[in-house]
Amino acid sequence: MLSDPLFWLVSVPAVLLYGIAKGGFGGSIAILSVPLMSLVMSPAQAAAILLPILVVMDVFVVKTYWGHFDRRALRLLLPWALLGIALGWLSVRVMDDNLLRVLIGLMSLVFGLQQLLGWKSAAGSEHRRGPAGFFGTLAGFTSFSIHAGGPPLTMYLLPKGLPPLLFAGTAGIFFAVVNAVKLVPYYLLGQFSTENLRYALALVILAPVGVRLGHFLVRHSSPSLYYGVISVFLVVLGLRLLWVGGAGLLAS
Repeated sequence: MLSDPLFWLVSVPAVLLYGIAKGGFGGSIAILSVPLMSLVMSPAQAAAILLPILVVMDVFVVKTYWGHFDRRALRLLLPWALLGIALGWLSVRVMDDNLLRVLIGLMSLVFGLQQLLGWKSAAGSEHRRGPAGFFGTLAGFTSFSIHAGGPPLTMYLLPKGLPPLLFAGTAGIFFAVVNAVKLVPYYLLGQFSTENLRYALALVILAPVGVRLGHFLVRHSSPSLYYGVISVFLVVLGLRLLWVGGAGLLAS
């Protein structure tokens, strides 16, 4: 597959998009990466190839944003995210990816419209255990399944009105922990074949490029632009997931 131009055509932008998102800009755009790579491979293989690259990205993200994160948010969210990962692992044989896409797409669409239109958010502007438990578990579950934990985490964090650097740093630390934990069940499921690791190694050089580009965009954008971009991407990606997931459910 490394000799196939189409592999590079979809994989390079997929990895760069994830890096830009991990760098803190428009975090929900990362959800495009697996669907892009799924044009030339199965979603499961795309997720397996991406995970080692994401872990490398996380090293750069943690170094870049260390000291810029909301400790209370992480304390509330991370235990539930670990529960979500465990649930994803236990349900890997029965969970329908298309149903998952529809559910996440619907929530992304509603929440993005809510932010753009100024509707009151269910997550609230204050940290609360109930919403943190729900969105943290959902973020862990969807991150394990299709690396799509960004929208649920954004749904919880966005109403808090964090400064862009604090928002990006909190998300960066959150997913650094989540992705490190995901290595164990992915390995036990046999996802890290020699072939998949070879593809990951060929693409990993793009990891720091995407992260640094995302960090540059965060530092040089206003909070209104930053949150506006995230909300627009939530709407666009919500529609995309609904379309793809709905078509898959109808075809099955």
